[in-house]
Amino acid sequence: MADVSPRPPNESQISHSLPGLTHVITGHDPSTGKAIIQETQPAQWEDPFNNKMMTFNAVYATSEFPADLNNDADLNVRNRLLASGKLGLVSPGGTVCRIVDFCPGLEGLMHRTQSLDYGVVLEGSIELVLDSGESRVMHRGEVTVQRGTMHAWRNPNPTEWARMIFFLQDCQPVIVGDEALKEDIGDASAAIPPSGNDI
Repeated sequence: MADVSPRPPNESQISHSLPGLTHVITGHDPSTGKAIIQETQPAQWEDPFNNKMMTFNAVYATSEFPADLNNDADLNVRNRLLASGKLGLVSPGGTVCRIVDFCPGLEGLMHRTQSLDYGVVLEGSIELVLDSGESRVMHRGEVTVQRGTMHAWRNPNPTEWARMIFFLQDCQPVIVGDEALKEDIGDASAAIPPSGNDI
């Protein structure tokens, strides 16, 4: 029988209309080699702009690709990156899995990272807006592949929160014409550390 129990919001969650989240991390029992659930944690949400309009939940981060899963090396990197307070939107040489909640009617910040990003709509709808003026409304289950482009996210619903999950991977510099397109997070640079992978 499917689990139909309610998932109350996490303690640090701002959007009380969306379900709470749990991170389940697997590993291996060293004595048997069998797969085990190694850690279970409630999501920890951050409000980087302190405006209760957009919140981040960093699920996981690595600092190399491919990741080293031996002797919990990746877990140690994840713990260090998340505790440092210096993790930008992208982890240089690695990956980041992040969930973002968008308040009703949010007009997101136009920004660009030097990364290849997969963004999946989990709850509600979200509008992808590009600096060319082109836009597309995406619905639950739809995926966008961001390839170092300047973009923003807009929640078109005036009453409902939206949620997306992003998988960001560091990439080679993106060159258009003769210009290297560097990270640009505009006014968010006061609240979000630079990724530091576009030097």
